Amino acid sequence: MNRLYEFLRRHPTWVDGSWAAVLVLLSMPYLLAGPAHYVGDTEWQDVVGLLVVVCLALVVTLRRRFPEQMLILATVAGLAQVASGVFVMPMNVAMLVIVFTVAARTVVWASRYALVAVLVAPALAVASWGEAEDTATLVAQFLFYLLSLGFAWVLGDSLRTRRAYYAELEERAARLEREREAQSQATVAAERTRIARELHDVVAHNVSVMVVQADGAAYVMDTAPDQARQALETISSTGRQALTEMRRLLGVLRSGEGGGGEYVPQPGVEQLSDLVEQVRGTGLPVDFRIEGAPRPLPSGVELTAYRIVQEALTNTRKHGGPHVGATVRLTYGDDALTLLAEDDGRGAPDEVHSRGGADGLGHGLIGMRERIGMVGGSLEAGPRTGGGFRVRAELPFKGAG
Repeated sequence: MNRLYEFLRRHPTWVDGSWAAVLVLLSMPYLLAGPAHYVGDTEWQDVVGLLVVVCLALVVTLRRRFPEQMLILATVAGLAQVASGVFVMPMNVAMLVIVFTVAARTVVWASRYALVAVLVAPALAVASWGEAEDTATLVAQFLFYLLSLGFAWVLGDSLRTRRAYYAELEERAARLEREREAQSQATVAAERTRIARELHDVVAHNVSVMVVQADGAAYVMDTAPDQARQALETISSTGRQALTEMRRLLGVLRSGEGGGGEYVPQPGVEQLSDLVEQVRGTGLPVDFRIEGAPRPLPSGVELTAYRIVQEALTNTRKHGGPHVGATVRLTYGDDALTLLAEDDGRGAPDEVHSRGGADGLGHGLIGMRERIGMVGGSLEAGPRTGGGFRVRAELPFKGAG
């Protein structure tokens, strides 16, 4: 049964051809009866009737493959019947079939053509075949033809509208699915970008500390072994910390999952004291102060503040030169956190500033601006009056997540 249904679904012309054959068989008595069913009595009406039956059988058979052409053929067959007085029933059911078919299609001119034919054909049919003497019977015949053809056209047009509606729903669902997929990909890309930024900050800071400590250890290896040992211990602990953070970040990148939606590590302003102590341990004096009344901050503001201070102190160690000192101020305002990090060293070379970052690759200041832009803040970075470098950032409390 399923195979038969699948065959009929794949070969609709065979189905239509079968219905056309049934209509031809039912029309044979009218053809054999001859002039008894014709208006007038001429010898060539039998030939015209046979041709009309053949044409309408083709209309039913090929209506799905060539609907517009079959509509024209049905028009010719109908006009031939009107002109010759031939009336072949039930083969004229093909008129209803073709009107329904073109009305259900999306070809506008064919549907309008069929609608005009629906309005004109009943009058021609009554004028040609109507034999009743009373007006009421002629009106009844006219209404029968009009309602039959009109119902076929309305049914086909309703089917076309429903198909268009379902197609629009499917297209909308597909578009929403594409938008969801694109949004998901954009979210994943943004997550990976943020993780990469975290990785850059971790590596830049910790490796910088390790390099400074290694240089100091090499310098005092012979004269102050205890200081060299302490520097090596700092290198070891900093390296372990960097490896731990890198493993966690790279694990998120590999798995594609954010550990419950929270990035790690997520340091904040409370960890700034530890960061400053770590930097002081490398030999860089840092004056760190907090002004105003501390308050709970959005996680985005906390992380941004920590990374900006970390990047600024890393730049100071790299480019400040000997005997440099740094100052870090954290000020809690009414609606924003103001951060100031400056040093009195010689500053970075001009080409580093022109490239936008302290790492020589344009990632330092660019990363700062991206972070501050994500929380809706502002950044001022540049050479300081009297020498050194100055970074000032304002991070609003509202709108930061």
